[in-house]
This record gives sequence, C-alpha cells and structure tokens, in this order.
Amino acid sequence: MRWLSLVTFLPLAGVVALLIGRKLSDDAARAAALVASLATFVASLGLLAAFDGSADGFQLVERATWFRSPHVQYLLGVDGVSLFLVLLTTFLVPVAILASWKVSDRVRLYLAAILALETASIGAFLALDLLLFFLFFEALLFPMYLLIGIWGYGRRVYAAVKFFLFTMFGSAFLLVAILVLYRASGALPDGPTFDVRALAGLDLPATTARWLFAAFFVAFAVKVPLFPLHTWLPDAHTEAPTAGSVLLAAVLLKLGAYGLVRFNLGLFPDAAHTFATAIEILAVIGIVYGAVVAIAQTDLKRLIAYSSVSHLGFVVIGIFAFTREGMTGGILQMVNHGLSTGALFLLVGMVYERTHTRELGELGGTATTMPLLSAAFLFTALSSLGLPGLNNFVGEFLVVTGTFASSRVLGALAATGVVLGAIYLLWAYQRLAQGPVPAAHASHPDLSRREVVVLAPVLALMLVLGLAPRLVLDRIQPSADRVLAGVTSSVQGSAP
Repeated sequence: MRWLSLVTFLPLAGVVALLIGRKLSDDAARAAALVASLATFVASLGLLAAFDGSADGFQLVERATWFRSPHVQYLLGVDGVSLFLVLLTTFLVPVAILASWKVSDRVRLYLAAILALETASIGAFLALDLLLFFLFFEALLFPMYLLIGIWGYGRRVYAAVKFFLFTMFGSAFLLVAILVLYRASGALPDGPTFDVRALAGLDLPATTARWLFAAFFVAFAVKVPLFPLHTWLPDAHTEAPTAGSVLLAAVLLKLGAYGLVRFNLGLFPDAAHTFATAIEILAVIGIVYGAVVAIAQTDLKRLIAYSSVSHLGFVVIGIFAFTREGMTGGILQMVNHGLSTGALFLLVGMVYERTHTRELGELGGTATTMPLLSAAFLFTALSSLGLPGLNNFVGEFLVVTGTFASSRVLGALAATGVVLGAIYLLWAYQRLAQGPVPAAHASHPDLSRREVVVLAPVLALMLVLGLAPRLVLDRIQPSADRVLAGVTSSVQGSAP
C-alpha cells in the first residue's frame, strides 16, 4: 500500500469532486468534504500502523522520476518528525470543516480551499525532494489567501495581502537557495540532485553553507513566525475565519519549525551551530515579547494570536539548544501547540457566533450563561499554559530543561514565558467567564451538539497526550536523536 501518496492526495480527490459538482447542494458539499477529510484521517491511521517507531530513518519511501533534466523526483518519506505533523493535520481538518458548518457563502469553494490546503500541507511534510517540497510549500499560499481574503472579517483583504507578501518574501530566498544547492550537488558521485538525503552529505564551503542556511532560515522564520518577522500573524489570525485560524495555527506555522529541523539542521549543521545563539536569542525575545503583548490585548482572538508568537518561540529555542530534551520537546510542542491553540480559536469562533464581538470589555459572565463553553475554554487555557497532566506541560518542561542545560540564562528567560502565559490566559478567562453578564449577551445558548462533537475529540486528545506523552515521544525520539547526532557529529568532525 502506497500510504504516503494515499494520505497526500485523498483530500485532492475531494477538491475535484467539489469543483466539478456544480449541482451539489451546500449540505451535500459539506458532507462530501467531511467524508474526504475523514477518509484521509483513517488513511493516516494506516500510516501510523505501518510506521516502525523504533527506526530512526525515513520509512515507506515512494520514488518516481518526475523530470530527468533537471533531476526532479516524486520522492516521499516519513520519519518521527513528520509523522505526527501529518496526523495533526488529518485530525484537525475534519474538525475545521465541522466548525464551518454554518458558512453559507460560496460553500463549495470554501471547502475546496480547506481540502487543497490539507493536500499541500501533507505533501510538504512528506516531500524528500527539495523542489517538490517547494512546490507543496508554495501551494499552501493560495488556499489560505482565499480563506482569509474572501471569508475573513473586517480588514481581511489587508491581512490576506500582508500574509501573501511576507510569505512570498521568504519563499524567494528559499527558491534561490534550493537552486544554488542543486548546482553545488553536481559534485556528488551520482550528479546533481534535489534529494535531501543525498544533499545532507554534500561538503560545502563554510561561507556558502552559511549563506544558504540564512536563506532557508528567512523562509522558515517567516512561517514560524519568529520575531521580528511575526507582524503578519496577528492580522491574519484576527481577520481569518475560524477554520482558517485553526489551520493557520495548527498546520501552517508548523511548516516553518519543521523546515528548520529538516533542512536547516539536516543540510547545514555547521552553519546551524554558527547561528544557534543568535537564533535562540530571537526565540527568547519572541517568547517574552509575544506574552507581554498578549497581556495588553483587548481582542480575544488577537490575544491568542500573540500567544502563538510566544509558544512557537519555545519550539525554536528547543530545536537550537542542541540537547536531547530540547530537540524532543520542541518537536512535541509543534503537536501540542496545534491542539491547544487550535481549540482556543475554535472556542473564540463559537463565542463570536453568539455575541458578534471579541472585545473582552464587552464580554463576561459566560460561566453563568454558557457553562459548557466557558468550562471548555478554561480547560484549553490550562492546557495552553502548561498545567501538569495536560499536553503542553511535558513539551514545555523538556524545552526549558534542554535550554537550561545549554544556557542557564536563556533557559531562565524562556521560563518567564510560562509565567506570563498563565497571566494572559487566566486573565482572558476571567474577563470572558466571570463577572456580570452584559445585558446584550444574557440569553445566548450554550454549546450545541455539533459544537460538542467538534470540541470533544480535541480536548480528549489534549488530556491523553498530557497523561501518556510516550505515545508520541517514543516515536519521535529516534528521529530527533538522528537529527541531533548529525549536528553534533558535524561539529566534532570539523574540530581541530
């Protein structure tokens, strides 16, 4: 069974069905999209079952020659780093579709954009050919641009254009670097290639490697986003529809961090060491800055957007600490952040559907009027701030521990982000759920059955991963160790 191709292109089949089915009713289109996304999730479970968690290399590799000159391959593979990012994507897309059930404007196009985004995301996580990766990486841009620009709120056009320009800025550096790397790979025994496994063995001059590392880094730092390249994110999140915010937080941002692990560390280990301290400092600034700015927000959705800047800083500093705990914790936090922040955006969308406002000063008392919704928000906030027993705790603990082992100063500064996170999340809950009920919001209904179905699996998974993190850690660890060993051995080999 070609599991990788199946998981990658099943959503695309749903896109085709939606676009050619012009006579489909809105309900039929919703059902078709949901079936396509659920089928993809089931296929990803087959991928999980076929994956050998004890192996550290790429598995289930699929290869076919695409172009002979230049040598471009259809080359897919999965390891412990990419496996759970694929599973996170396939798990949350059906959730996003269910959360969008009330969307009534151009329903088929809306659902097609979500499914197209899913195919592009999975393809990017699985691609082992650099040019193929770039094509999937860029294909993400268009459906997310549509989701923000057509179905977003308020300043949606501004937010969509800003997202587009920032992403294209980074992608320009990435494309040039890929082409330079391809030309340099002509020195390999088998000739020029885009295969990342072969390119990892390419002996580059130190200066060239550093320039290429910088170009890759800019592209992925924009996507993370890492301070100071983060300014597009709060606008995109604030104006995006609920499903767009969920997928932006849970999937698109992870591609930046994934790219740093897969390509920056995998292809340029010496350069990674050269820039590591500077990157860690930027990550710490992002952790503290994102948290402090989140505290100052009055728009609930914008507050959560800035929390992503802070939380993704933890991922980056863990990766570049070059410790086992930091690397494993950083990869685990990609998954944890997708679940907890995705759930927060779902809940904000549900609040907005009822109240038509996200201003915390205009909200309050939902614990009385909407007890289930407020309880779900509190549970998710506690998960996001790293309460022991919930999913974020283990990842943040590993990151802080690993960073502290590398640098006590940076580890201590990173730990302040945990404290600040508790401040802005608990403050947001207090403003949303406690206090008097505004007269305009006194009669809003609590969670519907559909909304319970949307939230329940996400909240349950946050609890499961909090209580049994080894379900993920045991499969991540061999691949994380391989990445770390590659960086360490390179430095040792270059030492006099």
